[in-house]
Amino acid sequence: MKKKILALLLCGCMIFCLAACGSKNDTADNGDKQESTTKDDSKESYKVGICQLVQHDALDAATQGFKDALNEALPGQVTFDEQNASGDTPTCATIINTFVSDKVDLILANATAPLQAAASATSEIPILGTSITDYATALEISDWTGTVGGNISGTSDLAPLDQQAELIKEWFPDAKTIGMLYCSAEPNSEYQVKVITDYLEDMGYTCTPFTFTDTNDVSSVTQAACDGADVIYIPTDNTAASNTEAIANVVLPAKVPVVAGEQGICEGCGVATLSINYYDIGYISGQQAAKILTGEADISTMPIESAPEVTKMYNEANCTELGLTVPEGYEAMEISE
Repeated sequence: MKKKILALLLCGCMIFCLAACGSKNDTADNGDKQESTTKDDSKESYKVGICQLVQHDALDAATQGFKDALNEALPGQVTFDEQNASGDTPTCATIINTFVSDKVDLILANATAPLQAAASATSEIPILGTSITDYATALEISDWTGTVGGNISGTSDLAPLDQQAELIKEWFPDAKTIGMLYCSAEPNSEYQVKVITDYLEDMGYTCTPFTFTDTNDVSSVTQAACDGADVIYIPTDNTAASNTEAIANVVLPAKVPVVAGEQGICEGCGVATLSINYYDIGYISGQQAAKILTGEADISTMPIESAPEVTKMYNEANCTELGLTVPEGYEAMEISE
């Protein structure tokens, strides 16, 4: 009898122990599941450094487009450190080096000088350029394939130069000399001038370069261009874009029309342009950034993208002042006062 009682007691203990173990394991499993769920729901955060060369409408629009696209793709997850170099190339390097020291997750280089500074500062942090005319020229790439490779990609602001040459011919078929007005310190401006000069000379025009080195000699060089040319062409040039008022103060009294490579310059001092939308290219760069940050895309294989469309535009006030007849198919600019 005692043996039976002892056996029953031992069985009870074993059942209790098994139940306790099962309860402990269930609790551990539930804890693991809860921890896993919490991790999946947590949001990754990113810090993005933005270096913009100078403040003007085109670059401002590209920066805004970039931020809007990233905020839409990763709402509440991105913090921006936005810095403006005020047109000073050495300041770009200082800003970029600060981003590298802060170990930002991605750098937006808005214009050529910030891109060059970023490329020199890091080969690890992803770099996206925007408002860059030609990456091969900016980064001295000889065998251009459409992709930079490494840690760099982005968007280009180049409107087709052959179409810009056709625009000049459409507006000024009887002109003889085209003055090329640009900043000699901007390699992308030199690239544009070289390419469009070839197109224009094939059309029978004589092209003469007029280069300024910085803002201090913009007015004097512009006056020289007015004295030596029937029409002036200004490419997408950041220094010119920051000094359109000074240029307008010379070209309008001289009655010399300016054809510009982008809308912002045309709004300030031009009569016509074949322009892209800078907000659009900034937005595309923001979409690229979201894919890079989340691991959806590899920046080393990401091709440079361009604006989805270009628009023929004219500056109504300047055309009226110069007595120009606008060809068909051009859209009037909405210029804010």
